[in-house]
Amino acid sequence: MSDSGRRTAAEREAARRERELRRGGTSNQSGSGYVDDELDQPAQLDEEVDEPPDLDDEDVEEPPYLEDEHIDEPADRDDDLQAPAGTRRVTRLTHPKRDRGPQRGRVRPQSSSAGPRRHSWVGRFASLIALLLAAGVIWFLVQLFQPFHGAPHGSVTVTVPAHTSSRQIGDLLARDGVIPSGFFFELRAMLAGQRSDLRTGTYHLQLGMSYGAVLSKLTTPPRAAKVSELTITPGRTRRQVDALLRAQGVRGSYFADTHHSRVLDPRSYGAPAHTNSLEGFLFPSTYQVVDPISIKALVADQLRAFRQTFAKVNLSYARSKHLTPYDVLIIASMIEAEAATAHDRPLVSSVVYNRLRDGMPLQLDATTRYQTGNYTKPLTAAELSSSSPYNTRIHTGLPPTPIGNPGLASIQAAAHPAHTNDLYFVVKPCGNGEQVFTSSYAQFLIDAQQYQAARAKLGGRSPERC
Repeated sequence: MSDSGRRTAAEREAARRERELRRGGTSNQSGSGYVDDELDQPAQLDEEVDEPPDLDDEDVEEPPYLEDEHIDEPADRDDDLQAPAGTRRVTRLTHPKRDRGPQRGRVRPQSSSAGPRRHSWVGRFASLIALLLAAGVIWFLVQLFQPFHGAPHGSVTVTVPAHTSSRQIGDLLARDGVIPSGFFFELRAMLAGQRSDLRTGTYHLQLGMSYGAVLSKLTTPPRAAKVSELTITPGRTRRQVDALLRAQGVRGSYFADTHHSRVLDPRSYGAPAHTNSLEGFLFPSTYQVVDPISIKALVADQLRAFRQTFAKVNLSYARSKHLTPYDVLIIASMIEAEAATAHDRPLVSSVVYNRLRDGMPLQLDATTRYQTGNYTKPLTAAELSSSSPYNTRIHTGLPPTPIGNPGLASIQAAAHPAHTNDLYFVVKPCGNGEQVFTSSYAQFLIDAQQYQAARAKLGGRSPERC
């Protein structure tokens, strides 16, 4: 070793060669081979190679102190790699971990001490909105495509009029209970591209059908159905129409089926809340009814016809006299019963308006006949003195309900009375239905006496027509 405690490269090389010669000498003594002292690799070693040789102090290398000029140039790297098999000296430069060099500048991640992340209220609100939207979409699709739709039941006959839109057809079907919604029906028809394929006509359907099934029916030409024509004349009462249908063998009760209907509510026209009759709303006309005749279908057609017709009547004058649409309908039913000609209808209406204005009883026999059902015989003294609210001889104001089902002409006359001062009228003898009107009670007595004389001359028969 040098005085400075460091060995030069030549000294290390001499020490290495000396160690190799020692190992080679041991091998030569065993006769296993010849080793030239110029070779870098030793001959094949026997089992004793693994035993570490005796080293003196000179052979033990001190760990080199790396100076600035030796850091980039390790002098003994190749020497150490050529150490004999079985023994390998690992220096600071060849150590796997130390080959990486100093790990300066690396920052180890520090564990966060902020705790679990919290969802903001915005995120929660957005999640809730997304959930509600998803639920809404699911509900909408279920309503539209009806995957859980039950089996239809019952039967219903539906007539689709001409020039009816798909939405109107849907509303008609929904009103009759065939489908749940006219809106979803129109949407299904639009998605299927069948809005223009919907046909008019009469169809035999079921209650609670699916939209797809109804579309299939209404886009297929219906078979020609046998129909019957029913003509209901103006002024007929519910009881009279019921008797007419029974006489024709129609099954069911018209009187029972005209108490109320989903098609029309009398209260929406100003009728009292306790009104339990559709009298006055059953519009008289000629109807084509599919065989077998359905009374419910007939009633629905009458009510729809009334709504369409009555909506065109101007009620401004009646409202100026504090009359409701229901009052106009009551007056129209009395006009229908008392006036036989178009000329007399506004005049009879004028008498009713004038008596209501003056607080006089209407004194119309037609109201008593409605209550008693006596339409052919002279009214008796008992009937004329009855305490019934329909007896307008003793009660002022209008009767509780219409006394029949008036036509459009009588409804128009009730809404637009003639402007007169007349308070009385009586049948004109041989006048072919015309009445004699007057504002004088004395003149009325004269007119009435003439009527009674003509009646007596005909043996008690009405002298209306001669």
